[in-house]
Amino acid sequence: MISRLPLLALGASTMLFAVSGLAHVASAQGVGDFYKDKQIRFIIHSSAGGDYDQWGRLVIRYMTKHIPGNPAIVPTNMPGGGGLVAANFLYNTAPRDGTTFGIIGRNLPFQALTKVDNVRFDPLKFNWIGSPELTSRVCAVTEHSPAKTAQEAFEKEVLMGGAGAGTAVSTVPMLLNRLLGTKFKLVEGYGGSTAVVLAMERNEVHGICQSYTSVERSKPGWIASGKLKVLFNMEKQPLKVINAPSIHQFASTDEQRQILSLFSSSVEFGRPFVAPPEVPADRVKALRTAFVSAMKEPELLKDAEKLGLDLAIVDGEELTGLISDMMATPVDLVGKMEALLK
Repeated sequence: MISRLPLLALGASTMLFAVSGLAHVASAQGVGDFYKDKQIRFIIHSSAGGDYDQWGRLVIRYMTKHIPGNPAIVPTNMPGGGGLVAANFLYNTAPRDGTTFGIIGRNLPFQALTKVDNVRFDPLKFNWIGSPELTSRVCAVTEHSPAKTAQEAFEKEVLMGGAGAGTAVSTVPMLLNRLLGTKFKLVEGYGGSTAVVLAMERNEVHGICQSYTSVERSKPGWIASGKLKVLFNMEKQPLKVINAPSIHQFASTDEQRQILSLFSSSVEFGRPFVAPPEVPADRVKALRTAFVSAMKEPELLKDAEKLGLDLAIVDGEELTGLISDMMATPVDLVGKMEALLK
């Protein structure tokens, strides 16, 4: 007698697969019905023309056709407070139905961890959609800077442009002064990295701390020609494409190295796209899927190359894991970091 158990098991498996498939189709139809004929508002935490603005506008241009229902995505710049205005809006004010999401500063979760003033969001409750870039953070100065090397930054006063409280442009020089003893003098009031670079051209300030890719894009060829000198990068390993040390070389204690590593962890967030808390799970999934699909579009890749943007996909689940790890940092280490940044 031949057993029928394998056939029964196969039948059950087939039925489960069919039910799962139908549920997936129904979910997609439900999301499509919701988004059909709607506009999605996309919040950009910085002013027009900057790196985040370029990344945001590039990706959403291709996301729309990958979201069920093909809604239009309309960008809105919302600068202010070093990106806090946009992040607080997305967390506290924006609709929680999937019709609003945005791009925020990668350093903002770190600002929440260290309890910076005016942070009114919990990074763990945001819905993280993905990031289109990974980079390294550097401090670079013009040929007019009194300091031309990392060592000289500990010996000579260097005017560094600031882009507002909470931005990496401002927090990096402040942290390094207090933690390691660099002699950076932070000059605030520029509002964004683009304005800082213009101030460097006018010799109002000597330098800026931001991502290496941003430095390269803002003034193509300046590093190669010597008009701009990278003093150091912030990660543990020296950046291979530049002839400069890692700032970790100048740390003398394990605690200093731990704080530098914690601070640099925000670079892993890239250019994060986020949706407000409590957005229905199927719409979050649709946005995440659309993000990854858009990043693989041949035309997007061509546009990115024209803009000098280097792609590196970090998906929403990976971003969520990175945020969870950072927010689980021991309290004593966070307290020391918080004290340095106040």
